[in-house]
Amino acid sequence: MKNARKFFAEALGTGLLLAIVVGSGIMAERLADGNTAIALLANALATGAGLFVLIVVLAPVSGAHFNPLASLNAWRDGALCTRALFGNITAQIIGAILGVALAHLMFELPFPLWSEKVRHGNGQWISEAVASFGLILLLLRLQKQSAPLIAAAVGLYITSAYWFTASTSFANPAVTIARSFSNTFAGILPADVPYFILAQLGGLLLARVAHLLLGPVPE
Repeated sequence: MKNARKFFAEALGTGLLLAIVVGSGIMAERLADGNTAIALLANALATGAGLFVLIVVLAPVSGAHFNPLASLNAWRDGALCTRALFGNITAQIIGAILGVALAHLMFELPFPLWSEKVRHGNGQWISEAVASFGLILLLLRLQKQSAPLIAAAVGLYITSAYWFTASTSFANPAVTIARSFSNTFAGILPADVPYFILAQLGGLLLARVAHLLLGPVPE
């Protein structure tokens, strides 16, 4: 029962995160009247704010990973068993896809609506590695802090990473997979998904190396 609650929390949190990401992207694109910068700003602010709330609410239940990278990181540190790792990742991916479906329902769009938005090339892949590196390093260095502080840091980091990375910072394999189901502002061409996930895993590995080089986290 305890694991079931955790997996439900991961599915719910990831689903709501995708509803926020895709829904705010659709709304922003419709209201921005062609101004991509305004649309991206609205999308970034909604995502950062939503992340903060979701982490604070669900962290006591599951740790509020909402991201296979975060779960892999916790598994590598011994905080998750292998069964829980696979349960988390499965819940996150299913929840993410359902979250995109929910966003489409709210805006009366068909689902799935396979994305045609190309996100390909060295700049995109480097951006995903950098975005994932920063997110995982943040989690590693703040692991002893309170959930609200971590939630604020994650929300602010992702908001900023929307702007300083060429990819607009997916930094999450479940998010990447789910966004391929949406041919909207937040979409990604399905063929580009594997490259993004490989770059994200590379960022995870680099973050763990950097964490070791930085030394122990102060109490």
